[in-house]
Amino acid sequence: MASDGTIREQALDWAVRTGDPAFADWDAFMLWLEADPAHARAYDDVTASVAEASELVALSGPANDDVAEHRAQPRARSRRGWMSSAIAASLALVGAFWLFQGESRDLYTVQTALGETRAVTLDAGTRIELAGGTAVTFDRKDHRFARLDSGQALFTVRHDASDPFEVTVGDRRLVDIGTVFDVRSDGEGLSVAVSEGAVQYDPGGADVRVSPGEILRRRAGASDYTLSKVEPARVGEWREGRLTFEIASLDDVAAQLRRATGIDYAAAPGSAGTVSGSILVAPLRKDPAAIGPLLGLSVRPQGKRWVIGST
Repeated sequence: MASDGTIREQALDWAVRTGDPAFADWDAFMLWLEADPAHARAYDDVTASVAEASELVALSGPANDDVAEHRAQPRARSRRGWMSSAIAASLALVGAFWLFQGESRDLYTVQTALGETRAVTLDAGTRIELAGGTAVTFDRKDHRFARLDSGQALFTVRHDASDPFEVTVGDRRLVDIGTVFDVRSDGEGLSVAVSEGAVQYDPGGADVRVSPGEILRRRAGASDYTLSKVEPARVGEWREGRLTFEIASLDDVAAQLRRATGIDYAAAPGSAGTVSGSILVAPLRKDPAAIGPLLGLSVRPQGKRWVIGST
């Protein structure tokens, strides 16, 4: 049986989705409602909270004939008569959802410095290892939830089909269907690599299954993604002090080097080209310039910074 925290998360997700006038997946929504009486109760609680917030906003805000007209029109194909279209259309909807969510959670954040790693054990069989320069938010009330705010983390999860582990990354959700997966989110974008089990990426949208030996990548600012092969042994290899690059931009290389070593690497302004290769991190801590011959790059010191570029 899913935990109360997970049910609330699901109710919030359904409330946001059903509040969209373009929503059409009513069959799936009704199946979820009917699967457990707790689902309908949680959904009612969420929508009641939203309705109260919407009334407060309406009382304090200016009248709007367009909104009033929209409220007078019933939504097509709606199967929950008490779900107001006005709530779905108002800004108070989203605000109240996240207010409700914030009140129902007891969040705390674990952070690592550049060059530092740290492990967090949530319960028996669930362990999250944070790479350098990483921030992950957890919930004391729900050990099946984590939010990767920035950086990279390896998730080794106790799988429970009735109460799946969920990772939020920006506006996307990852749902565990297995055991071991690595997630990275930074200025270059998002990547999800799986070595054991599987991960469902963005189940409410793209709904992509990432299987063992696969990596999903989405560049920063892009909505599309790529799915390619990766050696399962390479997933989370940063824990062992190794980094592997495949057709990586110099900005990406510099970012990963900073995270792993704590050394301020940066790509030369306007640098182009890509890098492929595998390196051990330990030698770089003694000699930051050693990255040059290892990956065929130019390296020059600039104050406390090491600037890399194409040769």
